[in-house]
Amino acid sequence: MSVEGLDRLEARFNRIPKAVVDANVRAMEKGAEEIVAMMRRIVPVRSGALRKSIGWTWGEAPRGSITIGSVRGRKYGTLRITIYAGTRDKKLGNMDAFYARFVEFGTKHAAAHPFFYPSYRALRKRVKNRILRESRKAIKGLK
Repeated sequence: MSVEGLDRLEARFNRIPKAVVDANVRAMEKGAEEIVAMMRRIVPVRSGALRKSIGWTWGEAPRGSITIGSVRGRKYGTLRITIYAGTRDKKLGNMDAFYARFVEFGTKHAAAHPFFYPSYRALRKRVKNRILRESRKAIKGLK
């Protein structure tokens, strides 16, 4: 005896991971862009090198940069976005801005001018809620 519609239901469940991953990718990229834009707006500017070094990437950050941290899912560990500032990696075309952490946290000779973590803290709830919302939409949109 088989239950009517079981094949359709099983096919729908099999599509959920791909739909959720695709929705999460779009939402994560949009969130990263928002955080990076805020960081670039509030970072102190002298030469512009530090502002130009702020960015995001999938995977590892450039050598010498500071990062917020990264979040990975258990099953889909490849979804790892990293927001960074300051770099020593000339291959990326950025000017050398190794001093990002000195600007963020200060030194004994210079006051801190935080731009990195305040931007993240201001937007993290919005970004998280967007990811959850897009995931729910993706699941509901499957037929």
